[in-house]
Amino acid sequence: MAGGTGRTGGAGVLAADAALLGFARALRAAGVDASAERVHAFLGAVDALRPGMRADVYWAGRLTLCGDRDDLERYDRVFAACFDAGEPAERHGVPAPAPRLRLVVREARADGRGEEADDTAQTPPVAAFASSAEVLRHRDVADLDAAERAQVRRLLAAFALRGETRRSPRRRPARRGAVDPHRTVRELLRHGGEPALLRRHSRTERPRRVVLLVDVSGSMTPYADALLRFAHAAARGGRTEVFTIGTRLTRVTRELSHRDPDLAMTAVAAAVPDWRGGTRLGELLRAFLDRWGQRGMARGAIVVVLSDGWERGDPELLGTQMRRLHRLAHRVIWANPRKARPGYAPLAAGMAAALPSVDAFVEGHSVAALERLAGVVRGADDA
Repeated sequence: MAGGTGRTGGAGVLAADAALLGFARALRAAGVDASAERVHAFLGAVDALRPGMRADVYWAGRLTLCGDRDDLERYDRVFAACFDAGEPAERHGVPAPAPRLRLVVREARADGRGEEADDTAQTPPVAAFASSAEVLRHRDVADLDAAERAQVRRLLAAFALRGETRRSPRRRPARRGAVDPHRTVRELLRHGGEPALLRRHSRTERPRRVVLLVDVSGSMTPYADALLRFAHAAARGGRTEVFTIGTRLTRVTRELSHRDPDLAMTAVAAAVPDWRGGTRLGELLRAFLDRWGQRGMARGAIVVVLSDGWERGDPELLGTQMRRLHRLAHRVIWANPRKARPGYAPLAAGMAAALPSVDAFVEGHSVAALERLAGVVRGADDA
């Protein structure tokens, strides 16, 4: 990936590039259009500057990976999360204090001389600093300690979730497209019948609605907080509905509208009465379809079920309701945190009954898995 930058240094350079590529993937999950060309320019800019300096890495990425003004806030959030900083490197155009601090402390050499005296050292310090965030992206959230969970929460807060676009029946003025007869005639009348330019219009595109059904039963306890924080970030898009499922169905879209993730989690905790209970997926899916889905919420939408598929009710009922959901929705996606475990097979009765009506079956155990889920939802990745 970085071959065009002229760097040498073997494993150290590869580790640095892997960490920086992980940062770029996190940016894409946050809604920044970090294309392959921009990522290549980012790696070259880091190499041309000083990869051991936090400020140099920050500005290299900001100038190469951000495409418009809306990307700047997302970039700051992701940079702070990936590079283990409590605050973004820049706020209101003022760089953070002490921007030239080293990212790592160099170890002493066996001959007593510091590594700093060796000008031929090739391992970029950014690799040791950012690789921890890259490794954390792939860790199962159920196995994290308190500090790692806090960093994962910062990464999840920067997410963005948008459904794949669809063509709207509404049209708007455009330079290219079909001729707009009404506007063209009005233009002719305005010029007294003299020849005038043809007015054209085209259909607009808008993202599809996304509906998240988050399992908060006892078997999902290790993952519920991370999945709800993922749902909180998704709900900021405005066309996302969120429900919790366990022994009851609870709509929590309003509770997740709080800008602060911790306030949103507190509101959800107060609104959901069935934390760590059983699972009645079939009955609750039927309740969702009867009350909301059939009336329009699920029609043409992308419905995402985040659950391990354990079902205490009738699996046949779940299979029937999944087929019903599949007929209404544009796509049905199931994210199962247990899928990533070695030797996993969807043998649970509920999961086996649901799978024939699922368009994409993905993992949901880590930040990287949720990034891929976001890609599947927006149609950029298939599973």
